Formats: sequence, C-alpha cells, structure tokens
Amino acid sequence: MSEPTHGSEPVTPDEPTPEQAQPVHRRTDRHVQHRHPWLRRGAFGLAALLVLVAGLGVAAYFKLNSNIHRIDISEALGNRPKSQATTDAVTNLPPMNIMVIGSDTRAGLDSGFGNASKISGARSDTNLVVHLAADRRWAVVASIPRDSMTRAPRSCSDKTFTPDNGVMRQWNANFGEGGPACTIKTFEGLTGVRIDHFVVIDFAGFQQMVDALGGVEVCTPVAINDTEAHLQLPAGRTRVDGKQALGYVRVRKTLGNGSDLGRIDRQQAFLSSMVQEATRSSLLLRPDRLYRFLDAATKSMTTDSGLGIGQMKDIAESVRRIGTDQIRFVTVPTEAYPPDPNRVQWTPAADTIWTSLREDKPLPGMTPPGGTTTATPTPSPTTSEPLTVAPGDVQVRLSNDSGVPGIAKQAAQALDVQGFRVVSYVTGTAHTKGVVIRYGKGEEEAARTLQAAFPGSQVHEDPLLGATLEVSIGLGARNVVEVPNREGSRPLPTPSVTATAPPSSTPTIKARSANQDICS
Repeated sequence: MSEPTHGSEPVTPDEPTPEQAQPVHRRTDRHVQHRHPWLRRGAFGLAALLVLVAGLGVAAYFKLNSNIHRIDISEALGNRPKSQATTDAVTNLPPMNIMVIGSDTRAGLDSGFGNASKISGARSDTNLVVHLAADRRWAVVASIPRDSMTRAPRSCSDKTFTPDNGVMRQWNANFGEGGPACTIKTFEGLTGVRIDHFVVIDFAGFQQMVDALGGVEVCTPVAINDTEAHLQLPAGRTRVDGKQALGYVRVRKTLGNGSDLGRIDRQQAFLSSMVQEATRSSLLLRPDRLYRFLDAATKSMTTDSGLGIGQMKDIAESVRRIGTDQIRFVTVPTEAYPPDPNRVQWTPAADTIWTSLREDKPLPGMTPPGGTTTATPTPSPTTSEPLTVAPGDVQVRLSNDSGVPGIAKQAAQALDVQGFRVVSYVTGTAHTKGVVIRYGKGEEEAARTLQAAFPGSQVHEDPLLGATLEVSIGLGARNVVEVPNREGSRPLPTPSVTATAPPSSTPTIKARSANQDICS
C-alpha cells in the first residue's frame, strides 16, 4: 500500500471525495423523481376504471328506468282509505303495500302459451298484495284467488264505490274491465287497506326473470305430463328454465284437483324457491346477474307513476334486514260460492289478514324476529308531558269500527262529562282494532289531550281534516279514562259494553315461510 503524497491530506477510506459524492446525489435525485412509476400508472388506470364503471352505472340506470311503462291512476281511484299505521321510530319508514298483478297476456311468447291475437283483453292471472312492515323486519305476501266472487264497482269509472253499492264480479275480471285502477279500487273498497304502489308483469317478463336467475328449482310429488301447458317434469326436484317455470305455475288440469287454490299453493312454493335462489346466488352482490335480472323484469313491467328504478333501489335496500324466515305467504281464506260451485267467496276470516295489513301487525300465530308469538299488541303509554289544550277546546267526531253496538255512544258520554265537545258519533263500516286519532294541521296539542283519554291509541296527522278530530274505535279499544286537565267534577259513567270479541273470532291463518323446504 503506497504512502500519501507529501503535502496532501490523508483520505479517510469511509469518506468519498467530492467527485465520488456528486454522482451519489444525482442517483438519489433520480430515485426520488422516478420512484414507483407504476403507482402513477395504476392510479390513472383506477381513475379511468371508476369513471367507466360510473358511466356504465348511469347508463344502466337510464336503460332500466326507460324499460318501465308507467301510468298515473291516482285520479281514477276516487275515495281511498287512510293509512292507520305509524312510521317506525328506527327506520323512519312507514309500512308499504304493493299490489303485484300477473297479467295473462301472451305477447312475446311462442305458440306454446296461446295466440296473443286471440286474447281480447288481459286479465289478472295472479294477484298478490305484498306488505312490508314499517320496521322492515317482516313481510306478508297475500294471494287473492282469481276465481273469487266479490263486490266490485258497477262501472270502473265510479269513484264512489263501496261494497254496498257494488255488484258481484269475479276477481280477475276487474283487471279486464279497468286495468290496475279498477283492481286496486275494488281491493281498497273491500278491505280498507291502502295500496301504495302497483306492479304488473306479463308472462314474458316472468319467463325472462327465471332465465336471468339461471333457472329455479321446483318440487312436484308426482310426474307432470301436460300437453296443453307443454310441460313434462319427473316427480321430485327439478331445475326448470323460464318456459318450464311458466308452465309449472299455471298448470292445473292435470295436477291435483285442478283448482285455482292448488295452483296458488304451487305459486307460493315457487316464489319461495325464487327467494332462496336469489339469496343463495348473492344476486344483489353480483352486478352482472342483477342487471340481467332487472333488465328482464323491467322490460315487461308496468307500474304507477311514482315507482321507478330509484324507488325500487330504496325499497330493496330497506328490506335487506328481512330474513327468509320472516317472509310469509298466505292465501285469502275462501269457501264455495253457492250460486256457482266453480267459484269461491272470501270467508270472514279474510279480515284477519286485512287487519294485519292495516295496522302493520304480524298475523296471529306469526313469531316476529327475536320475539314471541304476537297476540294483541301492548298499548303504548300516554304521554306524561303536561297537556296544553283544555278538553273544552277539542272538537271530536267518533266512529264505532269495532262491530260492538254502543261503543261510540259510551265513549261520547265519557268524553262529554270531561268537557270535550263531541259533535257526532256514528257506526262505521270498517272493522279495525284499537283506537286511531286523526287530526288536522296545527291540532297536534289538541290531539295529545284527546289521546290522554284513550290509553294506547295511535295518532296521525291528516291534512284533509280541519279543527274537528276524528276517532276510530276498533276491537280491543280500552274504555275512556279521565284526563289530567278535565273540566267539571261529574264522575265518568260506568261502562256497560267493552270493545272485545271472543278469542275464537281471530283465526290463525295458515302461512308458508320463504325459507320452507319447497317439497313440503
């Protein structure tokens, strides 16, 4: 190793010379300026992908929305029932009733299902009322037999229809007479259940929806060989495509007793299987499959003017918490129609279903999520806040909707001695449960005073009302009690009647849950 030259400083091996150090700095600068160029390219690519997906999402939205045919029937409905149920405190949503009508038009199908040109007017082949609870934890799907004989409007343009002024007509003829407006008008007049939206789907739409799911499994106890429906299926479980599915839910002449009621049982089992298939395949988590399904559904769909893809999306998101075990399929109870043994009529037990829908209460015998079997609902406590309106400043109109004679008169007397101004009391035509108080704009405090007299009552604002509050007294209503700010000192009259009915008057409705084995 040579010695350093005289006069020069010794160079420490660990310290680079300026000439050596400079390139190191340049390399470092280049490293800083150009590190991970793939990150920038990836970011640009991701941004471009997001823009593309967003663009496709917008395009898909407009495409699906444009598929739907909408009609405004609000002017054709006339007098309509008022909602009796309240908005849920957790979801901030009201209950919702949707009428789903399966039209028997053959447009878009091959000759296996009849010649569309020979169908003079579409009829409602299937009629379902879907009730979504306000808490979005349970749902009921009620099937209305197409062969039901019920009261219906003499003319579908009549806006004053009531069962008293109607005529007897087969249920599915209403759709042919006046479309969804006539069907909904008839239903609301008979049941007092308000329909919020409607959906009409034809044969082609049903068939394409099944195909978009990739088929659906069915189960039949015996082999089916129906030449009219062009359907051949072995006994047991079979996965069917859209055309086979349509034949399966419609066949009746070669299966069972050939009745429409037997076909309804089969349709409910099939709908259960569709729900299970959609859940199993995570349809909502597969945009490609979901789009195909929605595209098929919306192409053959007619709805009210207020129901579009955006609203459908909101409804779909709100019902995600409903488990398949809390979706119940029921059929309106019927009996033979005496003038025609080939037709049926609703039994009084049908009102059990309509009461459940009106009041947003689970059906008798139905176990709600995480709870016990529902019977009579527990009344909500009366508010403890001081009342600000005196009874003498509250005008009241009473309606006896319990079916128990004397209830409204008795309530009127108990209110009168406390200073309330009862303008009238009548016997109503509806059959409800509990007490519902309706009030006009600005009458909230008056409604609180009146509610204090009816423990457990429900209160609703009604923009059509003025200064007079309306009270509907139904089955199970408790007798009037004293309010804290009552006027006068006369004691309340002793009740002579109660708004109760024998336990046997509330039958248990046979129901099928969506998670039930399709072979059962």
